[in-house]
Amino acid sequence: MSSDPRAHGFLRVATAAPELRVADVGFNIGSIRTAMQAAVKAGASIALFPELCLTGYSCGDLFAQGLLQDRARTALLELAAATAKLKIHTVIGLPLVVHDRLYNCAAVIGEGRVLGIVPKQYLPTTGEFYEERWFTSGLRLPSTAYSLGAQSVPFGTDLLFADAATGCTFGLEICEDLWAVNPPSGDLCLAGANLILNPSASNELIGKAAYRRDLVRQQSARCLAAYAYASSGPGESSTDVVFSGHCLVAENGTLLAESDRFQFATQMTCADLDLSRLQHERLCNSSFSAGAPSRPIHPISIRLAPSVTRTRLGTLRPNPALPFVPSDPRARAATCREIFAIQSTGLAKRLRHTGAKSVVLGISGGLDSTLALLVTAHAFDLLGLDRKGILAPTLPGFGTTKRTRGNAEKLVGQIGATLRVIPIHDAIKQHFHDIGHDEKVHDVTYENAQARERTQILMDLANKVGGFVVGTGDLSEAALGWCTFNGDHMSMYHVNAGIPKTLVRYLVEWCAEAEFSGAPAQVLHDIVATPISPELLPTTDDGRQHQQTEDVVGPYELHDYFLYHLVRHGARPAKIIYLAELAFAGKYPRAVILRWLEVFVRRFFTQQFKRSAMPDGPKVGSVALSPRGDWRMPSDASAAEWLAEIATLQGPARRAKRRGLLRRPSAPLPLL
Repeated sequence: MSSDPRAHGFLRVATAAPELRVADVGFNIGSIRTAMQAAVKAGASIALFPELCLTGYSCGDLFAQGLLQDRARTALLELAAATAKLKIHTVIGLPLVVHDRLYNCAAVIGEGRVLGIVPKQYLPTTGEFYEERWFTSGLRLPSTAYSLGAQSVPFGTDLLFADAATGCTFGLEICEDLWAVNPPSGDLCLAGANLILNPSASNELIGKAAYRRDLVRQQSARCLAAYAYASSGPGESSTDVVFSGHCLVAENGTLLAESDRFQFATQMTCADLDLSRLQHERLCNSSFSAGAPSRPIHPISIRLAPSVTRTRLGTLRPNPALPFVPSDPRARAATCREIFAIQSTGLAKRLRHTGAKSVVLGISGGLDSTLALLVTAHAFDLLGLDRKGILAPTLPGFGTTKRTRGNAEKLVGQIGATLRVIPIHDAIKQHFHDIGHDEKVHDVTYENAQARERTQILMDLANKVGGFVVGTGDLSEAALGWCTFNGDHMSMYHVNAGIPKTLVRYLVEWCAEAEFSGAPAQVLHDIVATPISPELLPTTDDGRQHQQTEDVVGPYELHDYFLYHLVRHGARPAKIIYLAELAFAGKYPRAVILRWLEVFVRRFFTQQFKRSAMPDGPKVGSVALSPRGDWRMPSDASAAEWLAEIATLQGPARRAKRRGLLRRPSAPLPLL
């Protein structure tokens, strides 16, 4: 397994708005060279500079001056030669005469030479722009070879630059090209570009920065690509307009980096792109795979230099430890409101369809059943149904604590649902007698018998009241198979099916503040503070529950992190470990992350049979495990390849043990 972070698909790019003087090529080349050196020091493999940055965008009729044209061409060759030592690929804007026509061009330089030149296609000639006064459009220009000094350089709008080592293929469009009805980046991406570089000169007006930001972000999403944008800074002429040096990097709809604006000094921003993530997105997107470029594209092979930096690749991009939970409180509240609406509307639709006026929901005093109860109450409100139709039995067993039972009973009363208390001790003891199980043996039979007894009671109660059972499990439990098959795994409608455990807590907290404030809020806050437990083993002498889920199965924040990257982005174990070490630095050492990733992978594969029989439930986010929708996985798929890769990341003794285990026949799987 390669230790090069590029093996995980990361590539660092820099966008820069250099300090500039209009028509002073000598000053500008020095400013650009200094910025290139800074980009190399920052670990960037590619640096993007603004439109016409060698001369300045606002030269006006000076563009027709042969001296300015010649000086820009000479400066380009000088900067190209410098890349041999600097080890960076760079995009530079300049005016260039080709066949007695002047073009607004972007040149790709690297490896000590000019690799290709792309002319601008859409020339704005409205309002403050009048580029057609000086430049010729490259819109219908056939590709050609351009003689630049001793070099013959590809020239055209259909060029792609591909590096096999990193998997990076980039194309260029220039400023207004992005604002056109059909931006060239669409064809470039359908032809294989996963990065679009846009050297631009976009002036500032009220509201334009926000529009520009959204345009870049949305085009990256539409193309399933990364998009880097570098615009001219305030060194441009301010005769009629002002430029700000707005630089942006986006990836598949997410803004990764943005520069400060209105700074005369050189501004640079760097971001780490995840090219393997983009590849996975494209492989899973049928609309992308059905598309085809409208014209032939000419690839140019390049060799990007490895990043040399103290800052690890992957650090200059969002990598939250809780990927399902927005870190910004406002965004988190908005997300919770949206999810709660999806859940309650889905349940309301099922109620309308069945005509049921009653439902049954087992309430334990834990997070999941609490959220399900709150969702159900809201669904009843949406339909104008009496909350008394929510039959919420609490089913105390051998491991039920006073705290959870008390919270469950208080919450049901405060919500206005109908409480039933149905102890299961005697029924379980009779069941143990019937099947010949010693109740002193606290094994999987002991635990699962309780879960299945509770489910039987809930189902029979639903028949009795003419309703159906609302499920209480969550997405994380489904991923791990941390549920009893045909026990708490089963219901008639599973309202929490799309909610990971790390988000359930925040949803309940949001409900306490926004939807169920007042008397229920105090109970809800205490439920949030209660350790997660199935409460299936006997309590201690002082009535406390010593069985805590995360002690057995592992921290849910790690498992939700693994789930997100495995399912959402198709990340392999080596990459998940690399990212998790960054996200959980200082909290979990590598050995701990590896241990729980192995547990996650093993359980995720072996417990698929439970997901294959999941009840209906609403999808609320981009990660879902419904066998009818997002996740179709055979129940007997082998985890051997995933576990083998994890083993390569562990110590020699552990690897040897793992190899031995992987060669043995699989033991029968219990129906847990």
